[in-house]
Amino acid sequence: MSGFLDGVRCDCNLGERRNPIASIAAGVLFFTGWWIIIDAAVQYPSQEQFLHAYHTCGVMATVAFFMINAVSNAQVIGDSYSEGCITPTGARIWMFIGFTLSFGSLIASMWILFGGFVASQKDVVYPGVAIFFQNAFIFFGGLLFKFGRTEEQW
Repeated sequence: MSGFLDGVRCDCNLGERRNPIASIAAGVLFFTGWWIIIDAAVQYPSQEQFLHAYHTCGVMATVAFFMINAVSNAQVIGDSYSEGCITPTGARIWMFIGFTLSFGSLIASMWILFGGFVASQKDVVYPGVAIFFQNAFIFFGGLLFKFGRTEEQW
């Protein structure tokens, strides 16, 4: 299994358009995640069908999205600076906490989907699916915004 992606090559050279394309795609993913959960909240406004406490996963994923993208790659590597309140070690810890929140939100949304809707055999499952897709879209939007852009053009 090692090297199974070695033969895959992308000959697309986005050049100057890489940052705008990655930013727009990440924004569309983030927007789609929140749009899905707003749709579910409007369709199922009662507490019996859709607990309002389930919105916590999306809020935590949004906080994680901002935490991950608040530090630059240069700060994490240590090329930016080494003085001040956030050293490279502090930037790494900050980003680790952001990734932990992001993964935790995604896993919690899966738990809500399967534990709260599928296993309990409720009549409607869409709110659970919406919670999962909201967190998945925010998670992948955060990854795309962090690693899809290049900082050389700044």
